[in-house]
Amino acid sequence: MNILKKILGDMDNPVDVNGSITLFATIYMGIVGPEVFILQPGFVQGLVEYIGFSEKDAGYIASAEMWGLAITTVLLTFLAGRFNWRHIFLLSLIIIIAGNLVSLFMTTPSGFGLWRFITGLGCGGLVSLSFTIIGITDNPDRNFGYYIMWVLIYGALGLLAMPTAYSVVGMKGVIVFFALLPAAGLLLVRFLPASGKAHVKTEEDAVNIPSHYKGMALAAMFSYFLAQGVVWAYLFLIGINGGASEQEVANGLTVSQFLGIAGAFTTVMAGIRFGRALPLMVGIIAGMVPLLFLFDTMGPLVFGIAVSVYNYAWNMTHPYLLAAMASFDRTGRVVVNAVAFQMLGLAIGPAIAATVISEGDYSNVNLLGIGLFAAALVLIIPPVMKQKTLAASTVA
Repeated sequence: MNILKKILGDMDNPVDVNGSITLFATIYMGIVGPEVFILQPGFVQGLVEYIGFSEKDAGYIASAEMWGLAITTVLLTFLAGRFNWRHIFLLSLIIIIAGNLVSLFMTTPSGFGLWRFITGLGCGGLVSLSFTIIGITDNPDRNFGYYIMWVLIYGALGLLAMPTAYSVVGMKGVIVFFALLPAAGLLLVRFLPASGKAHVKTEEDAVNIPSHYKGMALAAMFSYFLAQGVVWAYLFLIGINGGASEQEVANGLTVSQFLGIAGAFTTVMAGIRFGRALPLMVGIIAGMVPLLFLFDTMGPLVFGIAVSVYNYAWNMTHPYLLAAMASFDRTGRVVVNAVAFQMLGLAIGPAIAATVISEGDYSNVNLLGIGLFAAALVLIIPPVMKQKTLAASTVA
């Protein structure tokens, strides 16, 4: 009981959500939540090469973990206000630690997938509340920039190290690492807010667009992240199939993470200087084009350039999508629902990709990703333009 009190801290002493230690703790939790998804290309490759699961089984396992993450995210959309946030953080960390450790002993795809799903349930708690806490800080744009930067640095270093880690400690050692990260997070729970009721904010340019436009916006969010889920899980195997070695693929993905940082800060620097429609069109199209170069044999240089452009476009587009969702109504419900649709897309994507691949041929994965990106582009522009028109008339 004393240990539990030390972990949770003093509930009667509210923390400052804008304080450095709280921001650090929030960003750390935001990294631990998607710790496997960020490294998913390398993780899927490890399932195939080092455990011996089939490519399809690896896709279903990746999808199972994202399904767990998505389910918790959706549930917390409706239930987070009813529970103490520190309790949710603590329970989530314990589930992630246990899920990783138990999965070490699973030898079948179904058993392994079940425990990755359970692990994902815990991950969803961290992702949902981390996004929420950053959103209620005084400077969410800057803080989301910091968050994206550290997520991508973790991803870059992790993808670079994975081939070496596999050769030194094997797949089980990598999974132990995924248990140690949340274990360290137990030391930070006490610095997180217990609730966010006193910090609710609304975007300055928010207007209430008609319901059918909101539906189009949520469908666009789902389609965009469904495309991400389809492509991201198999990028490592696509690179190896294209003629690159494991380390060359890891190097290309590492460089792409740093390009992702540049993409995020492009958004921070540009803001809404060019509106939202133009950056969204450029970003989504820039995510589609690189996939055209990832067919058959492409070699390490082409692979590295393609995934770097892809990651730059992804991380430039994501903040604009979230900002657009926040501007579509004055209650904040659209952006909350959009995050849930984002997680559902990422959860379903790897499983859908697994159904369209054939042995050693990932052409259908790329084609499906391109089609889903195109659908997202068609769906998101009308709501963005409608919001711009209504906001202008409101100002006038």
